[in-house]
Amino acid sequence: MRRFIISAIAALAVVLAVSGAVLAGSGGGSSVTRARLERALPAEFANLYAKQARLLGHTGVTPASLHARAMCDKGGAVEDDIGPGSNWNCLVSWTDPSNPMPPEGYGKFEVSAHSNGCFTAGGPSKLVGFQTITDTRGRNVTNPVYEFDGCFDPNGDNTPTGVRFPSLLNVTTTVLRPDADNRVALQVSCGTGATGCHGSVTATAGSTRLGTVPIDLQEELTGSLRFPRPVPADAQDVTFTVTMARGVGPTSAPTLPMPGYE
Repeated sequence: MRRFIISAIAALAVVLAVSGAVLAGSGGGSSVTRARLERALPAEFANLYAKQARLLGHTGVTPASLHARAMCDKGGAVEDDIGPGSNWNCLVSWTDPSNPMPPEGYGKFEVSAHSNGCFTAGGPSKLVGFQTITDTRGRNVTNPVYEFDGCFDPNGDNTPTGVRFPSLLNVTTTVLRPDADNRVALQVSCGTGATGCHGSVTATAGSTRLGTVPIDLQEELTGSLRFPRPVPADAQDVTFTVTMARGVGPTSAPTLPMPGYE
């Protein structure tokens, strides 16, 4: 009887351990949360960006002057924003007159969050620079904000920050591939953000209107927009005019060449 009880207790311990591992792996009960990352990431980034400014000889840049803010998301709309993983994305904005933000108002950072309350973040080189930079002495030194580590208090403030940024719609098609009826489709992707991408795209080939199709994408998803009317046989390219109701679209209408006119 005693041996049975001990075996039952051991089996129960195994079940609880496995359940705990599954729970941790799925994010349930984890100290890694969106709110904690949204507080820790911009604070760490601001300190390191100010350090980069000193290396470059830029004056007037301090962690406080940057007013850095972040909105973080794990796995897009299909996953809860909690738990460790390498699929966190954080949109970060800051104020530096010598390095203005793009039209969407932020840069996208890829973040790997660890169960110990620390993280590794990598920013967009078009905003933070490349892996090495040249300091005021002419030396090649490591760029402190190209990729960096940080940590947060696992018992720290977990109330929502309220920071929200719009999703960015990107046109991913580079070359048009008409179907048998000479109709074209446009591939688009919707980036991390609070609202997804909603609106419409109108396609024209010269003076011929190929149609207007709706955009309705959740964040971090892709879509194919097929236009109902065929491209005229003599058309060299097609222009796509994007109108956004929610989210941010291209600042200018992309024009793509037809086959044979690349």
